[in-house]
Amino acid sequence: MDWYKETLQISTQGKGLYPFSDMINDRLKNWSVIEGMCFLYIPHCSASLVINENYDPTAQRDMEELFEQLIPEGQAWYAHTLEGSDDSPAHLRAMITPVSLSIPIDNGSLSLGTWQGIYLAEHRQRTQTRQVFMRVLAVL
Repeated sequence: MDWYKETLQISTQGKGLYPFSDMINDRLKNWSVIEGMCFLYIPHCSASLVINENYDPTAQRDMEELFEQLIPEGQAWYAHTLEGSDDSPAHLRAMITPVSLSIPIDNGSLSLGTWQGIYLAEHRQRTQTRQVFMRVLAVL
C-alpha cells in the first residue's frame, strides 16, 4: 500500500456549495491510484464537506436554501457575533454537517453514485481560501 497526501486550496466567493470532485479525481490520476480509500478533512469551524446531487443545479440551490431556512442570520438570540452577523450561524451550520468524508476509489476515480458530487459548504459571507486535507491509501 502507498500513502499519498495533499492539501487542496479551494477559493470561495461567500456562502454556498462549491463542487470539487474533479479536483480530487485529477489528483488520483496524477498519482496513478487505481484502488483504495480517499479521506477528506476540512480544518475550519465555519465550513464543511457534503456529498449530494451534482447534476441538476436546482438541487444545489435547494440545499443552500435549506441552510438559510434552518439557521438564518440575524437571530436576536445569537451571542457569538464577534466577526459579524454570519459568525454564529456559520459555526452552527458546520456543526450539523460533516467535516470529514471517506470515499472508496475504484478504477482510478472516486466511487460516487451516478449523480453524486463532493462540495465544500462555505458558511461565511465573505471570500475565503479554504484548505481540505486529502489523504489517500492506495492498494498496489
